[in-house]
Amino acid sequence: QVQLVESGGGLVQAGGSLRLSCAPSGRTFSSYNMGWFRQAPGKEREFVAAITWSSSRLYYADSVKGRFTISRDNAKNTVYLQMNNLKPEDTAVYYCAAAISPRGPTYYSANYYRAYEYDYWGQGTQVTVSS
Repeated sequence: QVQLVESGGGLVQAGGSLRLSCAPSGRTFSSYNMGWFRQAPGKEREFVAAITWSSSRLYYADSVKGRFTISRDNAKNTVYLQMNNLKPEDTAVYYCAAAISPRGPTYYSANYYRAYEYDYWGQGTQVTVSS
């Protein structure tokens, strides 16, 4: 059974940093586009960042641009989300997701921020930023 496992969440003060990791099990995800989403209490799940399978394109939500960096190491079958200068409004459960993207890179480049574009999801890791 395919499973995505996130790690690295925790409690941090505003201005601090965390690095989230996502390590799929049961399958190699080197050919999949990967994304990070988050969901705060009482809010809808929102896009955070995405990376194509080759790392050739990176996408970010405006709210995290300049503070968060997504990367991947296909040799380790792992995707990362480096989060710097964290703010209380970044508090949420963060989810890793994998997209098969059968419609190709052009379609993905227009839909990377849509949750339905992704085929596999992790259970999430809690990030709490205190003020």
